[in-house]
Amino acid sequence: METSYDVLISGAGPVGLWLACELKLAGVNVALLDRRSARTTESRALAIHGRTMEVFGLRGLEGDFLAAGRKIPMMEYGALDTRIAFAPFESRFPFTLFLRQTKTEEFLEKRALALGVPLLRSTEVTEVVDAGSEVQVTTSAGSFSAAWLVGADGARSLVRHQAGIGFEGFDGHITAMLGDVVLASPPEGAGVLSMVTSRGALLMSPLGDGVHHRVIAVDAEQPSVDKDIPLSVAELAAAATKISGRDYGMGEASWLSRFTDATRLASTYRKGRILLAGDAAHIHAPMGGQGLNVGLQDAMNLGWKLAMVVRNLAPESLLDSYDAERRPVGKMLFDNTLAQVALATDFSPPNLSLRNTMNDILSFPDVNRRIAGEISGFDVAYGYDRVVPETLPAHLVSGKRVPDVSLIVENQSVTLYHLMGKGEWVHLTLSSTKHDLPGSPEWLRPDSVKQVMGQIVGDSPSFAGVSAVLIRPDGYVHNVSMG
Repeated sequence: METSYDVLISGAGPVGLWLACELKLAGVNVALLDRRSARTTESRALAIHGRTMEVFGLRGLEGDFLAAGRKIPMMEYGALDTRIAFAPFESRFPFTLFLRQTKTEEFLEKRALALGVPLLRSTEVTEVVDAGSEVQVTTSAGSFSAAWLVGADGARSLVRHQAGIGFEGFDGHITAMLGDVVLASPPEGAGVLSMVTSRGALLMSPLGDGVHHRVIAVDAEQPSVDKDIPLSVAELAAAATKISGRDYGMGEASWLSRFTDATRLASTYRKGRILLAGDAAHIHAPMGGQGLNVGLQDAMNLGWKLAMVVRNLAPESLLDSYDAERRPVGKMLFDNTLAQVALATDFSPPNLSLRNTMNDILSFPDVNRRIAGEISGFDVAYGYDRVVPETLPAHLVSGKRVPDVSLIVENQSVTLYHLMGKGEWVHLTLSSTKHDLPGSPEWLRPDSVKQVMGQIVGDSPSFAGVSAVLIRPDGYVHNVSMG
């Protein structure tokens, strides 16, 4: 068995799997270590937001997800009645896709194995030592070494702990009940039901399998319970009936759990040769279904950077931009989930009045778009502390995501994302005259960039006035030429 790699990833959940795929796609010798003997069987995270669908689309993988999931064009925020809408964004995926994490892991594991990533299950990491020139990793199945180690090993990350990286934030003070259950008398309509009253908070949503609903409840009289106390269907049903005033005929459960609003953020995403991604770097209450998505986008950001450093195509200092770009997104996640917890779990008269005010405020299109852009990831732009639609021009600028557009290239009809399927830098010229690379990094070699000359089919506000654009492998603009 091989024991030395360019990169080792601890944790084969969705984040670790996607990072491994990106590294292997770029030609890196990478392996996954996971303590579990098999994929999770619990539905866990359900929401795949629009920017994550774009991430999958950048590698041509959106088809499986679209076929298996259920599109939700609007989503609740803080259990408010006014939904946030994704239609205003220039994207092929203006929705949230509901899909069980079990299916997400299945699709990502299939891709990882097809690319040739070794997946070493029943291999629990027990000790990590950054020796300067390499990282030494001791596991339950033997010892390994790698030039770089990434901890994608969850909230209790041993990698983070042994690297001595702080995990700053707050312990949970609210405990919610969660169940994926069969309802004999489900709520009317096919959408999401959410309510907050003086009796508590209740959220119900179809899982998309035609059988189960995801039910989340917080009892105002017992808002804080030891999350390790087993949850029963009877307790969840009683809470739902108490809060809503009706019996949903709750029956068989495929999964029951409790979760808290514990919220923490790693003090750094990189220390020496050790990096963090996903829940190892940030935890929060699952408000807005953001955790899985932010983690996958961590992996997308890190993957091409780490690959270029490993292959000596970029200086090691490029990895510093991973923390600089992704930790502010983690802080944004930290803040907006705590804000939603406050809206959804304070059952006092003042907060119920605040909720009425917030419902009115969210009805303003600019406010709604601002919140939707953050939750979906569409408005995340690198190099800006806090992104709101008015702070950036409508057209492409450095740091913004590139939407997918239809192109004519060499008399063939293609999409921009199709051209990026191999994880390369792309220099797209949209005029008849070839432009030099617009403001490329001094270390970026010409043979690392795919040159494309094409014409956009139809209208695209993002590309208005753009003559050439240099696009990073993760689908963000490095620089543009106008005119």
